[in-house]
This record gives sequence, C-alpha cells and structure tokens, in this order.
Amino acid sequence: MLHSSGPDSSGRGREGRDFGGIVECPPVRVVRPGSADEVADAVRAAAAQGAEVVPRGLGHSTYGQSLTRGVSLDLRGLTGVDVGERQAVAGAGATWREVLAATLPLGLTPPVLTDHLDLTIGGTISAGGVGGESHLHGTQADNVGALDVVVDGEPVTCSPAVRPALFDAVRGGLGRHGVITAATLRLVPAPERVLCCTIPCLDAADVLRVQRETAAEYISAQAKPSEDGWRYEAKAVLYGDGGAPPAGTSETEELPYAAFCDRMRPDVEELIALGEWARPHPWGMVFLPMPRAAAVIEATLAAMTAGDLGRSGVILIKALRVGRVPMLAAPADPVLFGVLRTASPGCASVPEMLAANRALLDLTRAAGGTRYAVDSVPG
Repeated sequence: MLHSSGPDSSGRGREGRDFGGIVECPPVRVVRPGSADEVADAVRAAAAQGAEVVPRGLGHSTYGQSLTRGVSLDLRGLTGVDVGERQAVAGAGATWREVLAATLPLGLTPPVLTDHLDLTIGGTISAGGVGGESHLHGTQADNVGALDVVVDGEPVTCSPAVRPALFDAVRGGLGRHGVITAATLRLVPAPERVLCCTIPCLDAADVLRVQRETAAEYISAQAKPSEDGWRYEAKAVLYGDGGAPPAGTSETEELPYAAFCDRMRPDVEELIALGEWARPHPWGMVFLPMPRAAAVIEATLAAMTAGDLGRSGVILIKALRVGRVPMLAAPADPVLFGVLRTASPGCASVPEMLAANRALLDLTRAAGGTRYAVDSVPG
C-alpha cells in the first residue's frame, strides 16, 4: 500500500539529509510505494502537480544526489529476492546484504559487491557500483541482465535487447531517466573461503603495478597517513583454492567468504559508537586514466595531511574495468581514486574539504579523467 507524508515538524527528517551530511533539502512530500504500480501512480501524480520526483534507497549519497524539494520516493518497500539458477531478481529497495542472505545458502553470489553491504540494489546500480572485483567483472551496473523501470509514469522492462537505450540510460544515471523498481542480477558460484593478502607498496605507481600484475578475484588499495607522509598497501584476495599468496605479501588472513563480504560491519559499528558515521562526509571520487593516475594521486596526497582526510577518512585506489555503462563516462583503462573525507572535530572544515575536492576534480580533468557523480563537489 502506498503511503504519503510531509516532512516532520522540524523539516529535517531522514529524507532531508543524506550520508554526506552537507546538504539539507527537506522534501515537500515523502511517498513510500509498495509496488512498481504504486511507483507509477506516484510519478504520474507528481507530474500532474509539476513536482520533481527523486528516488531514494538508504540515502548514501554524499552531496544531496538523493535529496529533493519535491517528492522523495522512498523505495525501501520494494524488497524481496527471488533466486534462480544463475540469476536473482531483487526489488530496488533490497540491500546487497539481503541479496547475499538469499543466494549464499544456494552457493551463489553476485560477481561484484560493494565493500559496504547495507546499500540498496537500485541505489548502487543507479550510481554504477564499483567493487573489489571490478577489475574482472566491471561495475555492478555491468552485471545486470534486465531492469524493471518506471518511465513517464509507466512501468516497463528494459535489457540489452529490449529498450536498450533506456537500459543504458538508467544504469549509472542517478535516477534522472527513470525509477528502477527491480533488477535481474547475474550470479556466480560463491567460494567457501578466501585468503586475504596484504602487499606493501612503495608509491602510487607501485600500487597500480601490483594491481595490474596480481591475479586475484578481489583487489584494491589504500594510502594511509604515517609519520613519513603516506604509506601504500594493496589488498589481494584469493577465492577458494586460489593458490599461493602473491609476491610481496607481508601478511595473510583466511576467512569464510560470508565474513569477508561483511568485513565492514565491525568498523561501521565502531564509527557509529564514536560519532564518526554521523559526521559530514565530503567525499571526492574520480576516474583517472591509468597512464596519468599515479601522478595525480601523488600530487593530491603531497598537498594533504591526515587532518585534511579526517580521523576516519579513507584513501582508495582501484584499477577497474567499467564495461559498457555509458552513463559513467569513465576514461579508457580507468583508476578509481577516492578521497573519502570525514569532517572530524579538530580536522579540516567542510568548506575546506569541498574546496580540496574541487581542486582534485580540476586536476583530474586536466589529466583526461572524469568525476564519479556520487562525490561531493560544490557547484
């Protein structure tokens, strides 16, 4: 059943804020549909009133991308996961955690998962969805067989063969070209256990070399502040009986696959307890062309201190394959460079962090790169 309400008395309810915590934008109305037909009804009603409609899952955007002063379409009521032989049909409001809960008992998993499982299917497909497996399988949006979408108030299905232009527009389209209500997800066999290998690296160029040369199902890297500036380390994860640890490995950890997928849960619980999860998150995220990526990364970090990143901030470096997701508009052979800032007390202010994101974007464009549109860049 469709539910509709206005903002709470303060005008600052959940739908007026997102994970970024920078932009506040209370909607005039919140609609909570329970089916694709109810989504269509809500879209038609808003159109008749000349109101903007913005779909929302768990609101994990960082600069108001899931916010509106029109109608906020809360899709968390569109849940349910139906698992077949090598695919699953999931409601747009289902989370990747809920998908795994349905597929793992059958020995199956999506080929690409975000590090944080508590994001919705519709949300990450609308953003693209980069994971540690994206060097092999592309983005989450590239592993979708079909989508149920509401366009111009009508529910339709699209795929590479049926309405292919719409299929390309809504994957990575941030909800601007239609509201995803369900997705058919590709599944692959899930390993029982994984071997996590940490590989120290000399610099950004060494990180990218390791990512290119290491055979692993999951690979990513971080730069972490140290007394001598920044230290780099790659994380390579071998699934199942993946063989010996890669050259240069300094430590290993064997984990059940389910525990590996949910590895962020303890960190998130700690950040919530510390208050860091609720602080503003001015994230800068860009796609760099591989030949110029190391130079941009090194230049950006040379101008940064730990205080510019925040107490719980993270620097991510991830070589990947985008596949055919035109809305992402990434350069050939892209590297995702994420400066995931947290505006912690005693660290750089939100305006300072946003200015640094603008500088990163300018540097990126000069190098032939593009922005990842879920980032926080003013203007």
